[in-house]
Amino acid sequence: MISVVIPVFNGAEYLREVLDAVCEQQLDEPLEVLVIDSGSTDGSLEIAREFPQVRLVEIPNEEFGHGRTRNLGVRETSGDLIAFLTQDATPSSPEWLAAYRRSFTLDKRVGAAFGPHLPRPGVNPLMARLLIDHFDSFSPNGEPAIHRQGDTTYLSNSNSCISREAWEHTPFREIPYAEDQAFGADVLANGYSKVYVPGAAAWHSHDYGMVETFKRYFDEYRGLNDSVGEKTEASATKALDVIGSSVAADLKFLDELGQPPLRRAAWGVRSAVYHAGRVGFGGLGARADRIPGTIRVALSFEGRGDGVARRIEARDGFPFEDIGMVEREGALPLAPALKEAGEPLHIAWIIPPFSIGGGGHTTIFRMVQALERAGHRCSLWVYDPHHLERKSEAALRARINDGFMPLEAPVHVGFDHWTGADVAVATGWDTVYRLLRLPDCSARAYFVQDHEPEFFASSSERLFAERSYGYGLHCICASPWLAELVSDRYEAQTTPFLLGVDRSEYAPLEIPRRGDTVVFYARHFTARRAVEMGLLALAEVHRRNPGTRIVLYGAHLPPHAPFPFEHLGVVSPERLRRLYAEATVGLSLSLTNYSLIPQEMMACGLPVVELSGRACEGVFGDDGSVITLARDNSASIADKVCELLSDDSRRERLSAAGLDFCERHPWSTATKTVKHALTDLYARAREGAPRWRAGALL
Repeated sequence: MISVVIPVFNGAEYLREVLDAVCEQQLDEPLEVLVIDSGSTDGSLEIAREFPQVRLVEIPNEEFGHGRTRNLGVRETSGDLIAFLTQDATPSSPEWLAAYRRSFTLDKRVGAAFGPHLPRPGVNPLMARLLIDHFDSFSPNGEPAIHRQGDTTYLSNSNSCISREAWEHTPFREIPYAEDQAFGADVLANGYSKVYVPGAAAWHSHDYGMVETFKRYFDEYRGLNDSVGEKTEASATKALDVIGSSVAADLKFLDELGQPPLRRAAWGVRSAVYHAGRVGFGGLGARADRIPGTIRVALSFEGRGDGVARRIEARDGFPFEDIGMVEREGALPLAPALKEAGEPLHIAWIIPPFSIGGGGHTTIFRMVQALERAGHRCSLWVYDPHHLERKSEAALRARINDGFMPLEAPVHVGFDHWTGADVAVATGWDTVYRLLRLPDCSARAYFVQDHEPEFFASSSERLFAERSYGYGLHCICASPWLAELVSDRYEAQTTPFLLGVDRSEYAPLEIPRRGDTVVFYARHFTARRAVEMGLLALAEVHRRNPGTRIVLYGAHLPPHAPFPFEHLGVVSPERLRRLYAEATVGLSLSLTNYSLIPQEMMACGLPVVELSGRACEGVFGDDGSVITLARDNSASIADKVCELLSDDSRRERLSAAGLDFCERHPWSTATKTVKHALTDLYARAREGAPRWRAGALL
């Protein structure tokens, strides 16, 4: 699905034309159109309501923000690609969105794309020439151009498209101006690429008066400086060069338009004034912080006197505020444990924001369900310091019950209604710091599903994640390898458990199993899944056996690969069960803790190739009798896949061993281990036993 988001405020002049063009797009997939109106009084609301395909969201005018409102638009839509238009930018072709969709297949990790702005008929020739030359500079040959880190960061949300995956890593900054330019810089800095798409053009130009234009340049360059650090050249020589070359380009353009000499001369004078003002006001805007406030107000089109576009802080404070509180003041003391042995406990789970399909949250909710069935009361508290979740608590509870499993636990966003808990459980590194500052807890635990410091390069977040294991919390770890690592490296007390598999969702089917199909979990935006290594291995498999059918899934957008493959995207358990039941070999790679994927494949009778030397050996053994283990290089992985493809008897043995393993490791064993760890932790608190303390904070 592709979503289109259009912020609107008094946009009646072009809005009907824009919506007509959007709704007439020729696509082979569903289209979702969202208009976010921020207090229009000119009939824009009535125009939007004329289109049954359009969903209208209304917000107060004072809540509008260029970044904030576009973040809202992404949260309120469902597409894996989200295109943005302004209320006066009209797609020039019914193929506008199709061109964007194609652009996201041009490179391995495309995070954003943008198309040209075409001058509307009648716009003044100076503006027309600037628009044409500006966008032609991105692609002189008229073909799509790929930008990577170090290239231009330019992006315009008047006509752009982003991937949901990239947005989840890098939401729009909540800044007053140039949020699109900032996103362009951020997306490249995070390892994504950006594409200029000549075929995704939109009619969009302004014909402001000279003074209005100069003031807009002041605001634009102020925003560019604050968002991406861009400044105009300060020297007079450079400024004169820019003005002179711009005037010459305008005169040439006027000549090409066939303007008569007198009109050409008049436009030439206007051109000199226009470009002198553009350079001058742009230079002032880039240095607005050096200008007195009253003058800034006079120079600004928006009448802003703050001088710089400062980041708006999150409404509930700085996102890392809890970390600072713990580092300054430490953890709050534990409350007395007063319940008698055997009494039901209230267990509060502190969880990150979630979407349907998340494996980590699936495991958490399984534990909650098991505890509820054992008579305990659970509650779920969504810790969302970055304000990514906009749904109501009732909607989140419905998301859990409809998309995961039925639970009785209430869902809370934030901690306004916190009243304490017998046991409170952190479920990710950042939730630890919030947990340590929650009052009225008799015991605290840390539900650890991976070694999260490895998710980050050298950074503050890596340090914060490492230190989360050093605050004396009992760590309930999702594998013996993980428990041993946390215990040895951070001196934490641990309880290991093994992941299970839902046999109602994953089990053999009575369908023929093919002899030529490799299935690869290719969630390429999750670095620890070693997708690049897997793709290199599959390229070698294809070279040796060109007839091999390769099927990839796990991400909405396909990766760039040097071999032909089928791409299924994000797949339901029902479809996965059938895929696993008909395939020949499953490939799932993990560079940190092992995942649910291999067991789900094995539960359907599919032999699996994974990486040796890590968590898998502690779970499946190191002799290859249950799962095939390869070294962490593409040649070794390719060898193991090809060996299985050519050895029917070994596949049969591994299939039987995998089914037996899954039969011996149901979810009930895992949930029993976790339930015992939590109730034992409370019992020790009740009995006044010494609580485990780390030797020192990291």
